[in-house]
Amino acid sequence: MLRVDILTLFPDYFRGPLDHGTLSRAVQGGRLTIVVHNLRNWAEGKHRVTDDYTFGGGTGMVMKPEPFFRAVADLRTAEAHVILLSPSGRLLDQPAAKDLAGQGHLILLCGRYEGVDERVAAYLADDEISIGSYVVSGGELPALVVLDATTRHVPGVLGGGSIAVSEESFATGLLEYPHYTRPASYQGMHVPEVLLSGNHQQIEKWRRQQSLLRTRRCRPDLLLDADLSEADRSFLDSEAHCEVPAHCEATD
Repeated sequence: MLRVDILTLFPDYFRGPLDHGTLSRAVQGGRLTIVVHNLRNWAEGKHRVTDDYTFGGGTGMVMKPEPFFRAVADLRTAEAHVILLSPSGRLLDQPAAKDLAGQGHLILLCGRYEGVDERVAAYLADDEISIGSYVVSGGELPALVVLDATTRHVPGVLGGGSIAVSEESFATGLLEYPHYTRPASYQGMHVPEVLLSGNHQQIEKWRRQQSLLRTRRCRPDLLLDADLSEADRSFLDSEAHCEVPAHCEATD
């Protein structure tokens, strides 16, 4: 079972997302324990202040180190992995999410305002994680993304088990193949015949090829590190002049 403690100034932020979907089922099924803590509980003074002005001048307030250090001291276990959600962190990807799922205990630190006192990153956090090359208002949304991506790798959380996870986008280094459902024909748009054939060998071949094409069209960078067979490379070479869909074209 994975335990996750979340430290935030806005505990109510998590109520909706944690009450639905995969995260809720994981908690109810005993696969996951999530505790959201108000960081102000570890702040001092009548007003429980958690931020102050930045040394050296500048705009915005910086979150104080003391509440974070006190909270982690109270929550830390022998297997705890302390993560600061930060634009400076390593980028969250599928391998990182899978690794975090095996940690046993995660403590997620959510910053706000101009940022968090650097001593938290330097001396308290075991890890810094970013969800992308952009800035959001605080660490709460990144914490939910980390939590959702990680929980999917906890054994027993997904109904399809390890097969469901292994076929998702990025799990194999490629984007996932297209999916279709009923009706087989809708307003002149048809499901590929191979998916209706019942020939599982041909279906698997089609899915692999579609995964390769989708990756080259939308995320060609992934192919640089993908584990491709000779058959994969031969197929891509034979389809080298296929048109790139408009929604996958690079923009300036």
